Amino acid sequence: MSIDVLKKLFEQHFHTQPTRILPLQGELGGSGRKIIRLADDSRSAVGVLYGVREENTAFLAFSRHFRKHLLPVPEIYEEALGQGAYLEEDLGDTSLFEFLSKNRSGDFVAPVVVDAYRKAVGILPRFQVEAARDFDYSYCYPVGSFDRQSIAWDLNYCKYYFFRLAGIPFNECALENDFDRLTEFLLKAPRDYFLYRDFQSRNIMLRDGMPYFVDYQGGRKGALQYDIASLLFDGKADLPPEIRQQLLDHYLNSLATFIDLDREAFLRYYYGFVYVRIMQALGAYGYRGFFERKVHFLQSVPYALKNIRWLLHNVQLAIELPTLLGAFQSMLASEKLQSIASEADSLVVRIFSFSFHRELPKDETGNGGGFIFDGRGLPNPGREERFKSLTGKDAPVIDYLHQQESVHQYLAAVFSLIDATVDNYLHRGFKNLMVGFGCTGGQHRSVYLAEQLAKHLRGRNSVEVVVRHVELEKLGLLHAVVGNLAE
Repeated sequence: MSIDVLKKLFEQHFHTQPTRILPLQGELGGSGRKIIRLADDSRSAVGVLYGVREENTAFLAFSRHFRKHLLPVPEIYEEALGQGAYLEEDLGDTSLFEFLSKNRSGDFVAPVVVDAYRKAVGILPRFQVEAARDFDYSYCYPVGSFDRQSIAWDLNYCKYYFFRLAGIPFNECALENDFDRLTEFLLKAPRDYFLYRDFQSRNIMLRDGMPYFVDYQGGRKGALQYDIASLLFDGKADLPPEIRQQLLDHYLNSLATFIDLDREAFLRYYYGFVYVRIMQALGAYGYRGFFERKVHFLQSVPYALKNIRWLLHNVQLAIELPTLLGAFQSMLASEKLQSIASEADSLVVRIFSFSFHRELPKDETGNGGGFIFDGRGLPNPGREERFKSLTGKDAPVIDYLHQQESVHQYLAAVFSLIDATVDNYLHRGFKNLMVGFGCTGGQHRSVYLAEQLAKHLRGRNSVEVVVRHVELEKLGLLHAVVGNLAE
């Protein structure tokens, strides 16, 4: 698979060649897909390279079906299935997870974020019910329904890759009996709906305040409860319980406009699906973390433990699962997992903008320093009168720099270097990384570059981003002093 095929698809659709090509953060995940933005001066698109034809076929077919039902999913521009490539609508850079991360302080989640979640859960029944009425499940990959086998995969994924590798004690026969009881119970829930399968905050993009949906290629027929459970108990999102309840109520109100909803019956099965979804996530954390030695995946474990603790204290299931719930209790008491939790503090990436005419920013964390990038070789907005009173955070300056090919090449190189370093630091357990961008005045280019790197890194597991604009802070202080003197 080559990026050249994406260039051809772009030219085929827009009748012009892309002038900017930028790898996106999506390729850093576990799927193996390469996701690339291609653009010229006025248009952009997202290209995907992936070698699993059946999964690509499912995504393309599902996308066209959902758009037929006027659902907010990306338009498919062009495809080359034989070469494992397709070109789709660019939905921007802001996921619901990133929006949440930037607009919360501890358990306080800004109302604008809750509103974005409400919009997303309000649309979910349209996927599950409305679009499911004439859905062709023959395109589903790897299976057509979330059936007994699918549930067994998720439960055993957790057993073998998390319970065993984390050293959680359990009686194999008794646990299998609990798995059988849980499976039989969940299969009693109505299952004639579309199950998105990975309905979580990183797969919901926000554009102009509205949610758009991606990564539904694993969809299949299934129960309604699974998807809303996936979103509300999305571990790293760490939604407070009262917000989870508000959103669940809003979802049920929306769902009731599509079906004759028995809320008591829905809730009877709901928390069983919550447990299954958490176990699927734990299996993934264990496989990637314990087995593949990608330690940063284990840093999501404390959030899963927090959810399990809440469930054990607040939820009474309709069936008895003594061995499984005992394993969960053992997880909460596990010294090994507590050690992971205590070591799971985020890697803090401190990003500075500054002027080379003044001193370089200092690393006060004890890490000894980091990267210093020189932005003075890039086109300088400060030389134009229309930009002199603005900064690299203002839209006209951002638009100007976005149009410069040299800026995109520069950022692509920076992103590649920083991504590799962040991966290495996470693997080695480092806690701090400093990155500085300098330019002549510290007002335009360096500020823009710092903001772009911050946007690139936000939303990564176990990475906390702190941005400081040294010269802008001084200007702000100067303005405050001048204002006080004027008074």
